[in-house]
Formats: sequence, C-alpha cells, structure tokens
Amino acid sequence: MFLTAELDPGFSSNKTCVYSYEGFILHGLPDKGLTRAGLRLSCKLEISTLAGNNHILKVRSPQLEEYNGIWPRDSFMPSSKLSQMIAACFTQFFTFEYSGGQVGNIYAPEDCPVICVNLVRGILNMMQITIKKSQNVYDLQEAGIEGMCHTRYVIQDNRKNNQFVVSKTKDLSNCQDKVMKNIGMTYVRPCPTCPLKAGNIKGTAAFTYKMKYAEAGLLITQVISQQMYQISPFSEPSGVAIVEARQEFTLIEMRINQASTSEIQLENHGNLFYRFAKELLQMPIHLIKIKNPQLQIAETLQQLIQYIQQGLNREASAKYLELIQLFRVATPENIEFLWNRFASKPQYKHWFWSAICVAGTTDTFNFLKQKMYNEEVNYLESVLILTFSFHLTEIDNITLKAAAGLLTLPQFQSTPLLRKLTYLAYGSLANRYCSVSSSCPIEILQPLHDLAAEAAITGQEEDMALALKAIGNAGEPASIKRILKFLPTFSPGAAAFPSRIHVDAVLSLRKIARKNAAKVREILLQIFVDRSLSPNVRMVACVIIFETKPALPLVTVMANSLLKESSLQVASFTYSHMKVLAQGRIPQLYNLSSACNIAIKLLDPKLDRLSYRYSKVIHAGGYYSQYRAGAIGRVYLMNSPSSLFPSDIIMKLRGYYANSAMDIVEVALQSQGLTDIIREHSIPFEKYATHTYLKESGKSLPGWKELPPENPVVSAYLKIFGYEIVYGDVDTKFIQQTLKTLINPSDRHELLKKMINQIQRGIGGQWALPVPTAELRYIVPTCAGLPLEYSLYSTGLVHATADVDVKMSPPLSSNFNPSQLFEANIQLQTNINPRVYTHTMAVMGINTQYFQSGLEFHAEFLANVPLKFDARLNLKSKHFKLETNPCHQEMELVSARTKVYAISRNIQEVDSPKISSVLPEKTGPDISEQHFKSAESVSRDTAAKQRYASDIIVKKYSRGSEEEPSFSIGRRYHTQVFCGKLPALDCQACLNIKSQDSTFLRNTYLHNLVGEREVKLILKPVHTDAVVDKIQLEIQAGSRAASKVIWLVMPKSEEEDDSSLDDEVQAKLKTFLRIENIFKVRNRHKHQRLKKQSAKKQQGGSDEVLGSCGSSSQDHEYSKKQAYPEIYQYRFRSAQQKQYPGREGERIRGYSSSSSFTSGYSESSDDGGYGADAQPKFLGDRRPPVLAVILRAARNDRRLAGFQLVLYLNLNSTRPRMQVFMSNITAPSRWKFCADASVINSNKAAGYLKWGQDCRDYKIAAKVATGQFDDRPAMQMKLEWPTIPSRLKRAERWVYELVPGLAYMFGFFQKEEHNPPQQATLVMALSSPRTCDVVLKLPDVTIYDRGIKLAVPLPFSPQISTSALQYPDWNFHSVPFSVIGNLKAHCSISKNMITTFNDVVFNYSMPANCYHILAQDCSPELKFLILMKQSEESPDLKELNVKVASHEINMYPSNGHVWLKINGVQVPKDYVPYTSNSEAYMLITSEKDGYLIKATEYGIDRLYFDGHMLEIQVAFWMAGKTCGICGKYDGERKQEYQMPSGNVAKDAVSFAQSWVLPEDPCAGACKLQRMAVRIEKSVGFEKQISECHSVEPVLRCVKGCSATKTVPISVGFHCALAGDVPVKNMLEPAARELWITQQVELAKKQYMDGINIDIEQAVSRSSPEYDALTDLVKETTDAFHSAIPGSQVTFDVAWSPECIDQRCYNYIGLANACDFVFVMSYDEQSQTWGECIARPNAPYNKTVSGYEDYINMGIDPKKLVMGVPWYGYDYTCLNLSEDHICSIKPVPFHGAPCSDAAGRQVPYRIIMDQVTSSISGSQWDAEQEAPYYEYKVTFDVAWSPECIDQRCYNYSGITDACDFVFVMSYDEDSPVWPCRAARANAPYNQTLTGFEDYINMGIDPKKLVMGVPWYGYDYTCLNLSKGKPVWLNRPSVLRTSATSSSYLAPPTAP
Repeated sequence: MFLTAELDPGFSSNKTCVYSYEGFILHGLPDKGLTRAGLRLSCKLEISTLAGNNHILKVRSPQLEEYNGIWPRDSFMPSSKLSQMIAACFTQFFTFEYSGGQVGNIYAPEDCPVICVNLVRGILNMMQITIKKSQNVYDLQEAGIEGMCHTRYVIQDNRKNNQFVVSKTKDLSNCQDKVMKNIGMTYVRPCPTCPLKAGNIKGTAAFTYKMKYAEAGLLITQVISQQMYQISPFSEPSGVAIVEARQEFTLIEMRINQASTSEIQLENHGNLFYRFAKELLQMPIHLIKIKNPQLQIAETLQQLIQYIQQGLNREASAKYLELIQLFRVATPENIEFLWNRFASKPQYKHWFWSAICVAGTTDTFNFLKQKMYNEEVNYLESVLILTFSFHLTEIDNITLKAAAGLLTLPQFQSTPLLRKLTYLAYGSLANRYCSVSSSCPIEILQPLHDLAAEAAITGQEEDMALALKAIGNAGEPASIKRILKFLPTFSPGAAAFPSRIHVDAVLSLRKIARKNAAKVREILLQIFVDRSLSPNVRMVACVIIFETKPALPLVTVMANSLLKESSLQVASFTYSHMKVLAQGRIPQLYNLSSACNIAIKLLDPKLDRLSYRYSKVIHAGGYYSQYRAGAIGRVYLMNSPSSLFPSDIIMKLRGYYANSAMDIVEVALQSQGLTDIIREHSIPFEKYATHTYLKESGKSLPGWKELPPENPVVSAYLKIFGYEIVYGDVDTKFIQQTLKTLINPSDRHELLKKMINQIQRGIGGQWALPVPTAELRYIVPTCAGLPLEYSLYSTGLVHATADVDVKMSPPLSSNFNPSQLFEANIQLQTNINPRVYTHTMAVMGINTQYFQSGLEFHAEFLANVPLKFDARLNLKSKHFKLETNPCHQEMELVSARTKVYAISRNIQEVDSPKISSVLPEKTGPDISEQHFKSAESVSRDTAAKQRYASDIIVKKYSRGSEEEPSFSIGRRYHTQVFCGKLPALDCQACLNIKSQDSTFLRNTYLHNLVGEREVKLILKPVHTDAVVDKIQLEIQAGSRAASKVIWLVMPKSEEEDDSSLDDEVQAKLKTFLRIENIFKVRNRHKHQRLKKQSAKKQQGGSDEVLGSCGSSSQDHEYSKKQAYPEIYQYRFRSAQQKQYPGREGERIRGYSSSSSFTSGYSESSDDGGYGADAQPKFLGDRRPPVLAVILRAARNDRRLAGFQLVLYLNLNSTRPRMQVFMSNITAPSRWKFCADASVINSNKAAGYLKWGQDCRDYKIAAKVATGQFDDRPAMQMKLEWPTIPSRLKRAERWVYELVPGLAYMFGFFQKEEHNPPQQATLVMALSSPRTCDVVLKLPDVTIYDRGIKLAVPLPFSPQISTSALQYPDWNFHSVPFSVIGNLKAHCSISKNMITTFNDVVFNYSMPANCYHILAQDCSPELKFLILMKQSEESPDLKELNVKVASHEINMYPSNGHVWLKINGVQVPKDYVPYTSNSEAYMLITSEKDGYLIKATEYGIDRLYFDGHMLEIQVAFWMAGKTCGICGKYDGERKQEYQMPSGNVAKDAVSFAQSWVLPEDPCAGACKLQRMAVRIEKSVGFEKQISECHSVEPVLRCVKGCSATKTVPISVGFHCALAGDVPVKNMLEPAARELWITQQVELAKKQYMDGINIDIEQAVSRSSPEYDALTDLVKETTDAFHSAIPGSQVTFDVAWSPECIDQRCYNYIGLANACDFVFVMSYDEQSQTWGECIARPNAPYNKTVSGYEDYINMGIDPKKLVMGVPWYGYDYTCLNLSEDHICSIKPVPFHGAPCSDAAGRQVPYRIIMDQVTSSISGSQWDAEQEAPYYEYKVTFDVAWSPECIDQRCYNYSGITDACDFVFVMSYDEDSPVWPCRAARANAPYNQTLTGFEDYINMGIDPKKLVMGVPWYGYDYTCLNLSKGKPVWLNRPSVLRTSATSSSYLAPPTAP
C-alpha cells in the first residue's frame, strides 16, 4: 500500500477549526493508593489560516487545576486565581508556520511570558507529524519540543471509512539534539562508551493521530499523546518514580472565518524546541513572590539570624535558601545598598557573604570582585570567596573577564595564598566555560600561558608549580605545548627543573586527556619509557595513562617495556597497578580490566612479591551491579631511592553511578629530602679532610659525580571533584624554623607561655556558619510544555556557643618556666554547646515561577551535644577531677528524619501550599494480596503474637532495655525503643526508631524511603529515691592511687598526707576493692582440680594432649598417610614443649596445648604459671596500684553509687604483668570486671577477661606462644570463650557467617572440620623473611593459605635437620629488634664473597695492592669513605681504610692479629675503646677478634672488621646516598652493578674493577691504571671500515709492568665509521686532542674550509658524554680557527631538541661552541608514539615547531641552517581507511613502538614520476601540512596456482606484498595434455576451480581480480566430429583493479 501525494496534514484556508484541549501531568509512584501531585490545563483552541503557511492560534477559556491526592480516587481542584493569571497571557493570539505536518517558527506578543509560549509549544507539538508517502512503517529523527529524537511511525489508511490513523512513538533517551539543562553537574563525567539505555532516567512518548480526508489534505480530528518519564535512583527495575503527561486534542467544530485579525506586533520565538526561562533561577523547593528584592532580602536576613539564635531547624535552613534565591534576582544596586546596610554588623556580614557566593550570578560575582578590588574584605573573607564563588558562579564572557582581572590585583600578588587560590580557581572557571562551549578561545588561557612562560624563563619554582596546576585545572589541549616545556623528554632545558615540577607537568595533562586522549597517551608513553627521568615522574605518567582507559595494544606495550625495565620501583608500581585494574568490576573499566589481565600474564609474578620498599598501588572499593553504583579508593605509594618510605602518596576516591563517574576527593603528600631536615646536625663536613679527599679522588673515577643536592620540601594538594582547590609547600626555611622553635628551650617556652596566657584570658563567644550548599539540577521539557526537574539540594548550618574559663594558682610568674605548670593547680570551667543541622532535599516535578508540583524528599539531621563541666588538674600530685551535672531533664542528642511529600504550590497562594504525605495514613496493602487463613492458622498466629509480646515484656524488665514495636496492616508502622540504664548515675540513654514505609507494595530501596522514618538518641533521667547532685570523675595516678580508693570507703581530709600506706591499710585494699571473693573462689577451684588430678594419677591415667592446636586425632592420623599433607594438618610445637620434651605427653597446668585452657594461668605453679615463689596471684599483695579511676554520683543521701577501676602494673620483672579490676561501688552490687595479662616467659604470654558476679559469670581467655610449625618459626594465638553473654553469642554467630565469605573474597582456602567449640586458633608460620603461612581454626571451619606477603621482613633461619629439633631463637624480646635490624642495610665481605646493601651476592677476587671503594657517602656532604684491599700477608686476608671527618683509620692483619692505626699512629688495644673529640660522636671498640666502629652521625651505624670478614651497617637516612662495591642502598637490584659513570656493568668483575681507586703509578703500590681499549683489526660495519673503542676504560698494567694474572671481563665496544668519533672515547682530554689533531691535518692536506661533525649517537643528559661532546665541539672549533683562518665548524642536530632518538645534547652549549648548527629537518618519524600510521617525512608544522624550540632555548636564529630532504618514504599499508589513514607495521626504535623504518626511502625523482600514475593523485594533509599520494600494486598470475607454464610462484607471499592479484583467467589450454580436441579459452568450471585453489591456499578473496578475455581461439581441426571448433567464454562478472588501465575489444563471431 502506497500513500498518495495529497496526504499532507493541513487546515482549510476559509474555515476556523475549533478544538478542545486537555493536558495534565502527574508525579508519583506507579503503585495504586499513593498520593500524587499534578496539574491540568484545559481550554479551547481556534486555528485558522492566515496566509500561505501561516496560521493563527487562539486560546480560549483556559482553566488550570491542581491535583494533590490519592490517585485515581481524588479529583483535580480548580484554582481560579492561577487560571486568571494564565488567561492573562492568552488574551492575544499566536501565529505559527505549518506546512506538510511540520511546525515552523512560532510568533507571540512581545510581552508574553515565556511559560505561555512554551505551553503553546506543547499544544503545537501534537500537530508535528512526518508522513512518508512510500512507507507505512519507518524510523527517523524528528524535531519536537524535547529536541531531535528517534521516532517510529506506523500508518493505517482506511479510505473506505474516511479514516487515516497514525501511531508515533518517541524514545526520549535517544536524542541527537536533546533539549536539557544541567546545573551543578560539571564535576560529573558521563561515560561515552556506555549504552544509551543504561541511564537512570528514561523517557518515552506515544502519539495517536486520527485524521480524515479533506480538500486541503488530511484534517486532524483527534490527537492523543502520552509521555512517561521514570527515574530509578537505585537502578532498581521496580523501584521507580514516574512522571506521566497526557494530552488530548479533539476537533469540536469548524466554522467559516468571520473577520480578519487585527494587526499587532508579534515576536519570533523560534521553533518547537523548548526555551528555558526563569525556572533556572527559581529553586524547586520553595516559591517566592518577588515584589521588592531589596526589602525582601533584608527581612529574610533578619529572620535567618532570629531562627539561628533560637536554634537550628528547618526554618533556618529554608530562610538561608530563600536568601540565596533572592540574591539571584537582585540587581547590582540592590546588592550595593544591602552591603552598605549590613557591612558593619558582623552577625549579618558572614551570612551575607555566604549567600552572595552561593547565588553564583554574574552580578554577584562582579560585586565580589569590586569589593576585593577596593580591599573592603579581610584576608579570611577573601579566602572563602575565592574558594567558593569561582566554583559556584555561572559562566559567561562577562564572568571570565572579571575573573581575569582578579589575577592582576596587587594585594593578591603580594599574598601567596590568595594568589594561588585565584589562579587555581581561574583555571577551574576556564574549564567549566570550555566544557559547555563549542570552542575555547585562546584568550581565556593566555594568562595561564603567560605565567608558565615567565616562570620557565626566570626559573621560579613556585610560579612553575602554580602555572602547571592552574593549566591542569583548565584542561585544554591548547596548553599541551606549554606543558611540554617543563618535561625533559621534550625540552632538554627542563632537565634543570626539580622532579616535583616534572610531576606537576605530568599531572596537568590529566584533564586534557578527557578531550584528546590519543595525544596525551602518546606524550605519556614517551615519558613512561624514558629511563632518564625520575621514577616518580614515570609512575605518575603510568597513573594517568591508565586513567585514559587505554586499549590492549598500548597496555601490552607498557607490559613489554617492563620486561627490560631497570627500575624496580617503576616495575613494581606498574605491575601492582595492572593487577589492581585486572581485578576491577566497574563496567566502565571492563575493557581496561581485561587488557590488564592479559598484560600481567606477560610479566614475571615475582614483581608481585616485592617488599614494602617498592612502590605499590592499594585498592579498596566495590561495585553493586544491581544498583549500578559503586566507589573505589586507591592509594598510590611511590617510593624514592633515597628513602625507605614513600616519598609521594596520592589518595583518591572516585564514585560511579549509572553512566557517570565523579572524582570525589584526592589528597596527595609529596616529600623530598626530609631526612636531611629531620636528622639534626650542625657538623661542618665540608671542613674535614675526608670531604676534600673524596672531592679529589672522585676525579680519578671516570664519570663520577656526587649526587645533586636535594632541596628539602614537603608539598600537599587537595582536589575536590577533580579540581585542585588548594596546595601548599613547606620549604627548608619553614621546617628549620619550626624545628628550632620546638627544640630551642627559650623559643619553646615563649611559645608555650603565649598559648597559656591566651587560654587564661578565657574563650567565649557565639559562632554560626553555613555549610556549603550543594545544588544539582537536571531539567527537561514535557510534552505539555512545562519543565520537568530532577534536583538535589543540601545545606547545613553549624552553631556553637562557648564559655571557657581557666584559672591557675599560683599564677605564672613573668619569668616563665614549664616546671611551674607541675606546681600549679589548674581549674577549668567549660560550657560548650555545638549544634549541627543538615537538610537534604530531592525533588521531582514541575518548577516554574508561577507554580510548582511534584514529589519532595526531605532528610534532616540534627546533632546537639552540650558540654558543661568543671575540671581540676594537679600535675604534681597526678590528680584529675571532673564534675558535671546529671541529666535532670530529657535531652535529644542526635536525631534524623526522612519523609516524602507530594507538594503543590502556586504564586497566588504562596502562604498555603498543599503538602501531603505520599504514603497516606490509612493506606494498607491491596485486598487482592491478602491470603486466606484457616481458623487453625489464625489461632496459631494469635498464640505466637502473645508469646512475642510476653518475650518483649520479659526483655524489657529483665535487661533494662525497652522495645515497643507497633504494627499495622502490611507491617508499615514500626516503633522500637532501646534503652541502656545506668542506675548508679540516675541516667539512661534511649534510641527511638520509628518507621513508616511502602515496602508492603514493593520491596525496593525507593519504597523503603517513601514514607517517614525517624531515629533519635535521647538522654533521660532515671527517677530514684535519692537525688543526684553531681557526677564526678576522678583519676589518680602514682603512689596516691591506693589512697584514693581507701578515701572513697573511709573519707578523710584531702590535705592529710597519704602518700604512703602502711602494711595494715595495704592489706585491707583487697577488701575495699571487694575482690577478696574472687581469689577465694579461684583457690577453691584449684584445690578441686588438684584433687581430681591426683585421683587420675592413682588410677594410672593421664590427660590427652593434642599436638596441633585445635586439630583432631583423626586429622593427625590422616596426615601420616600423606607424603605432602596440607598446611592445616601440621602440628604447632611450642618452645616450652621443646624445652621440656619429657612433658610432651603431660598437660602443662594452665597452658596445655589441648583444645581448652580454661583453668587460667594464674592457677599454675610450674614454669608456665605463678607459683608461690614466683609472682603473687594478686599484685596488690606486694605493690600499690598505679592508677585509680572513680566514676560516681554525688547523692543527697550520701550513699556510694558509681564505678571504680584500679590498675596494677609490674613492668620491672622478667615476667611483666598487668591487672585491672573494675567494680560497682553501689552497696548491694557484686558486679565486677577483672583483667589479667602477663608475659610468662620469652616464648609465651597469656591473659583473660572475666566479669559478672565476682567475675565468675563470663570469661574470655587468650594465649600467645612462639614455637615451630612445619619445622619453621611460628606464632600461635589462641582465644577461648567458655562462657559469654547472649549478645556476644549473637556476635559470634555473625562472625561465623562473615569470616568464610571474607576468606573466599581474599583467596583463602577453606575446609569444614569439627574443631573444638568456643575456641579460635591462629597460627602464623614464616616460609621466608617476607612471606608466611596462615592457619585459622574456628569451631566448624578451617581457613588456611600459603605465601602471604608481609609488610616488613622478619628473621628467618629454616632448619636443615628436623630431627635435631634446633629451634630458632625467636621470642618476644628478640623479634622486634630483629625486625628493626632487618630493615637496615648490611654489606658484608667474607673472603671473596660480597653481599651488597641490596642483598646482591657475587664473588670477586681483589687484585693485589689496589684499594677498592667499598662504600662511600656520595651525597654533597661526603661524610665517609671505606676502602679495602688484599693484604700482603695472605690473599685470604684484607686491609681496611676508613676515612671519617678528620680521622683516617687503618685496620690490617699481622701475625694473626688485627692492628689499628688512627691518623698514622698505631693504637694499642689498651687504649681501646677510643672516642673522637670532634663535633660528631665516633666510638671504636674491640669485639671478638676485631674492631667495631660506630659513627652514627656520619651515617655508619656499625662497622666490624677482623681481617677475614667485614660487616657494614649504615643508617636509614643514607638510603640512596651511598656508592661503591656495596651499592647504592636504593633497592634497585637490577642496577646494582652501577659503575662510577652511572652505566651498569655487564658482570660483577667489571663492576668491582670500576671502583678500584687508582694511585700514582710511580709512587703507589697499585700498578693498575684505566685506559680505553681499541680493536686493532679493522672491523666491517655497514659495509665500510669502522673503528671500535671500548665504552668504558678497563684496568691494565701501567707502562713497564707485566701482568701476573688476567681476568676476563665483559666490555662494550662502540664502532663508528673510520674517521668518525665515538663519543664514549672522548671523555679523556688526551683522546679528544688526538682526534682533533688528526682532523686538522686531514683538512690541511685536502685543502678543506672546515669540518662538519655529524655524530648521531645516543647521549643522556646525566651521562659524562653530555659535557664531553660539548667540549669536543668547542675544542675542535678553537683548533680549526687557529690552524685554518676563516674555516668553519658545523654540527648536525636532529629536527627538534626534544631528545630525538635519545640524542639529548647540550644544544645551547653546542651552538655557542661552533659556527653553525645544521638542523636535519627530515626523518622526523624516526620515533613514533601512539598509533602506527604513515606520516610525512618532514611535515611543515612539525618542522617549524622544531625551529621554534631551538630559538626559544636561546639559540641565535642566524646560526641555524635548514637541511631539506630530497626523498620521501614509501609505506606498505596494512589497512587504508576511508579517511586516508594508512596503518603500517610496528617497527620499534629507541623505545618508541613505531618508526619510519617500516617504510623505505624513495628519491624525489621517482616520487614525481609515480604521483601522476597513482590512484589518488597528489593529496594534502591539512593537519600536518604535507603532501602525499596513494598507489596500489598488482601482480599477474596464471588462472591456477598449479605451476601453469612452469610458473611456480610463492603466491601467498606475493599476495601479502601487493594490493591485488590479477588472475589471468584465459589461455587455460596451454599446455594441453593430451592433444585430443579443441577446448575453450576460459571454460567456466575450470576457471572456477582455479579461483577455489587460490582461496584454499589462504589468499583473501577480496584481493583476487578476475581477468576476462575478450577474444577466443580458432583451431584447425584434423578431425571434426559433431561439435563446434570455436569456444567462447561464458558471460561472467568483470572485476577490475583500480590500477587496471587496458581494455580489450569485445569478442567477435567465429
């Protein structure tokens, strides 16, 4: 069925169509019986044709009705006032354009409100229809009031009945140009790759058109539309709220046009798209009728202050939001007038500032700027304004200009903090402007770029950091070029900047990656693989690369680079980061997670087992796919080689919700050189002889340089929602000044005195502050023309009053000393009342300036914790007393309430809004949901309810808690009260919980919120016979603690001296504490137990002992049968069992290893317990308590009530012990709490907790023991709870349910076992110093795992023979010291075995008489040097030389003894120990057979030498600062063989020999010297004669000496063309001089005018070749100018100074050293980062950029000579896209994944010949500004690959090498076997077989081109049978190649 051409909707030209219109909107939940809110508009419409496509619309009798009731029971309520207001704007007519069913422009009167025009849009939107004449079902993008959205049509044409029906549906979630408004969502980043349907807000619309045929086409008779929006806050399918809009548009009558329309002025309001009006300024949570903003603001501000003074509540919050609303509509004149009125009133002023900042309009921002410019605000106010106003202000050009003006304010320039805040805020403002604008003008970023350029020139680090951070906040790709100037990889001059500047530069690329991820990845990948950069810079680059969500190829490139990574810090960090990402479950990161999961399989798993010393990424978080929400927190720990602990810590929290993500908060702490500041020293190291000697001796080591000095600094920054808000740096000066103040007594005393004087003056006042308001709004239009808004508002208020008075007696004297505080009595009177109130509102509904309708969710939180007390403190007597008032009246401490309302407001009735609860009071579940119950079941339910009620009553009165649940139908109402009473203090705390929700309808989170909930924490008095006057807390420490307890029972005067107790009083202390019954009961139990044991012995029985803690005997038997049992089947053997093997079968009393030890250790009398001769059972029998705490109520009847706690300690014994007793001092109570803990011996500790009546009701016991587990050192922790209260039993069951799930989550193994009940055992056994095995046994399950990583290394020495039972000495005393010792670095040498600081072990035999540098301080301080050489007495003995300060210490063996010399003077052993007299302490003592040196202030903690063995231990703060054979102490094991030049040797011998200290060959004993080695024979390299020189000089005998022994070493050689200069050989001046002389002689001989030096060798900035190359060019230039006057020296450089091909030269020095610099402006793709695609050889923009970089470095442009290429590159495209992007083969080069080596060089002549025959012709790349062309290569093959005509080709290789294969499908009969008959030239079946053969070989069918013959063959028949002699081809499809250029004639007749 096809439609005809006259089916266009339209209206008659001479008739007026009268329609009835009704539209309404309802908001609520989809469930029946709940309250909804809405609006309905009904009217009549008159539509007539004006002229052509213009039509007139008149709205008659509009009626607006409100709905606020239970749907659908209640009806709409008319609003006459609102109807009159709406009717006023419809008094005049509207015109609109309408043609072919499409609505064009709409015209309305000039003064018509926008809301009325939008209502007209909603009406005309129903007439928008697109009818296709050739289709009945079709999809398209159609314009409407919501925007351009996806629409589907279904057409039904019934001409017989004169009906034409059209059904139209719209997907409002799939719109190309959607009309919407986001406010406050700049910080939320949508996911561009997530599905469109995955949003939490979904919408659709359906239209039904009924039309009939008329003269003008189709006449619309009825339109019915229904629009539905649903929001699911928790992503629940059933938990949704809906907005339903319906419209009906019906033709009533048609009448003839009577009169023409009067002429009025109409204004064009555009098309159907909705236009936003004042609803953007109107908050949806209240409706304000604005008459006089100035007066209303003043009144609102006064009312706000009154509400705050009365107390924080909803009214105060509402007034604050109302104040913000009024400021948004106020004019600048209004604001200025109000400022003049309230500026002098402090209580009004800060509320004024707060509301102005949050209002966020252009006028308020300009006002703030003007006040800051006029200096009318103080410092603190400026900080608050800059922090909030920039981030809350709307963005436009006016605001940006005003903000830019603040950057130059003089007062900001002179105040560092304000300057930082201004630039950071301006960057954030620029980002928000550019994020909503189609383009970002460069003028906006220019202030930031100027600051960066100026900082780079002047070298101001503070300005560099500020510029980079501000640029990072802006996040625009236009700033990339400025950022690269601060990165050494791209700008050699940036190498001089500190590493923290490099880190800031990398971090500034973070936001830019959101707009240009590919470019940022390309930059960051180069940084990541640049090993010359600091590891921290590379690790930060790694973080940002992964934040850009790279694809698998890039992740694989990073993983591949780690395979050769030399820095373990970078390797550990990247591996850890990949592992964290691979385990992620965030849908937005699925692709990245899978890529990392693949990449880590390429890496060594050992990287995951590195210790704490290496950088890590810690991850925590989760994602709930059911609710599509989650959060992840990451901590990036980046360690530095110069520190054992992280130098950079970045903590980040990111939230995910639906299709969006938000960086919530990020905090970073960066430190550099802190150890130098923390280590206090004032030693002038540079004045000592050691410092001078190290300076001079270092010159003899090739390439050695001392470490650059670190500028100690601590910096931190805070980012909120992805924007850096503030940052701060603490430099050396500030830290040293702070330390001086704290360390210097006079400064410390002065500071303390000022603080005390300030406190003594008292603290009092009242403060009220607003919490920053959150405002998130999302607005879309409805089909009715009204705006639908989803918004969230949150605000808070803080109010506090304080009155603190401090008195001291005697008062402090003028000559203050801190000791006076210990002699004074301090009295403190405090009355503090803080209150916090927060109010959060979520709104869904219609929001206009005339009316509001929708749902509102309110959540309130109020906290009120008054603190009023008097306190007294006496430090001398160690006494503290606090008194406070009891709770005489009920006090609400904390309350929280939530409720959901349906609201209706209109501007005509502002004071009487309609507010109803969404959940009606009497609504119950639907009767259809009720189930039939029999009489029997009803009776059972009744009985159950009665039992439940009785249980409640029993619980209420037995436990002192209240629980009053009340239920209604459907269990919607629930009330609970939980109270905890303290009768002794006449007080109780109650938790009241009330809830009313709609979960009886649907069990979702949303229905849980719908209703009302309330939680209160209330403090109530308990009414008793006596009245409590005061509640007192006393703490007495020291010797008077016992007297305080006795005084409580036997009161006496406090002035009486009770410092010492006599024996009689001490004996009564147990009675006063009421604990005598505890020990009586215990002794009785002990006698009973001993009696039972003696009875057993008489019967010959013994207790059963289980060797494994908690293991059953069956498990033990099963383990015997297994060759390799599971870890949990091993037995733990305590050290005590080893010490007493004969008792293995006996139960050790009190500490048996069986499943129970309930008897308690204080009952034991063996070595494991306390016998009569050891320690007493009650410590109070022999020593007084050390602490007494008494909490009591002062009653009017003077009876004791309260609690007391007494602490006993015995720490001076070999068995430390602690006892705590707490009891209720109320007379009839016997409740007590007892705790006892002790270290029994060095391998065992135990303790218990008991409480109840005389500590007998409940008990928990614990034991810790060390021993062996699977023949390894282990520790066992056992916990028993034989009797515990019911609440703890519930917690026990909860733990049982939780632990297995947690164990599974963390990868532990589990096994169900029947372990001993009420007992848990944990065994941790070391499997290596950094890993342990864990076994946890619970009553029903055993959890275990192997190889768990430890944070710090522990001492570990596994035993070789288990039968010997030689347990390691591992106990409580030794483990802490062993752990600390293991953290320190040790270097040892024993014979020829050397162990470095980084635990690298190698063998090395020292050459005789030559000192080796074992370890030295390589920091600028140069504090010590340790040398060693082989002794002349024996090759197995060594001699040691130590230089420290002004001391030179020699230790050497002779005649079986080790002798000591200090400064050349031999020191007899009688004079040892020796102590230095210098500023720093040094001690030399004798130990065993050698000497021990301790010089901690010099960095040497311990140095022991006995002639055979040397042990060196350096201090923590020497990490990364040592060098020599012992290494750098930086944890970089892969770089351990680092030579003085910084290069890494290939083997240990080369490494050790590089640290030989050379001597004078004539005077010294060492006859070795370093020299370069040259290969004497000519070497062929690249088909030319080359010369090869060793990269590093090697040790050789001095001239005149011969070698007695040789050692093979690995030496790298550098080969260059003969005559070229290898830079490695130019380190020595003599070598350079020799080479230069040769070149000068050659130039003279050949009559040359100069020399061009083309050295294209890799040189790093930190290498010695960096300066040697500059010296070479300088010396060459001087030599040529001197020898050949007028000659020139030129030097070739790459096209850019950004370390191309790792050529990091000193370009400025080279330019100054030579005459010209020849810039090789070609081969610019030698290193390609990013995608492997074909790029031009010398693109214009890239070439010009290179010259700009040279010029910006300061090189004179007149010295630059351009080198132009006369060739291009020919690339084979793996894939050629439609956009002319040619993917090429990845060929890595110098770390880059791609390079121009994938192509071949083509001369210019060939290029010009080939371009004319190419398939594309000359093309132009506009981005790179370079020409290119494309061509294809074909190859002709026979019709079959079966070696036709002996053409046996490599067809697969040919296919891969060219673009197409031209198959010559003809001449298929040459040759023919046998010659029988004439055959066809190209028979169909044979041709098809040939193609199938090619395809079966694996050739892509798309590459095969069929060649079809246009001729046949004429044969002479020797014999002709029936048939035809000429064969023609079957007709076939001709497929031609794009390169085919010849065509054949068509076939002719035979």
